[in-house]
Amino acid sequence: MAQRTVLKVDITCLKCKKKLLKAVTGLEGVDKIEVDAAKGTLTVTGNADPYEIIVRCRKAGKFAEVVTVGPPPAPTKPKEDDKKKPEEKKPVVQKDQQLPNYMYQPQIIMIQPPCYEPNPSCSIM
Repeated sequence: MAQRTVLKVDITCLKCKKKLLKAVTGLEGVDKIEVDAAKGTLTVTGNADPYEIIVRCRKAGKFAEVVTVGPPPAPTKPKEDDKKKPEEKKPVVQKDQQLPNYMYQPQIIMIQPPCYEPNPSCSIM
């Protein structure tokens, strides 16, 4: 059964965040990891053991305090207004119809041959 574990962790910089993510990502059963540096929280969703998550955080050098452990939030239901939107039809290009010319203008690339001097001023021996 999937569960959501929320830990309070001191995240002061981007390096701390990366180190913490790298430590917790290696756990088996982790489905989703969210780090909120502003709030100082680490949210792990999946079948991972909360004790193992705390151990990994401490090995990464961060003190972790458990905020909540429980079931993940229920997925939100889409609104009925979204379902009633008519599908947008893409314009159909027929084979006989000519496309605008700007799509088929070739690019001109000029290549200059190297310059050969008959009497070079220096020589390599």
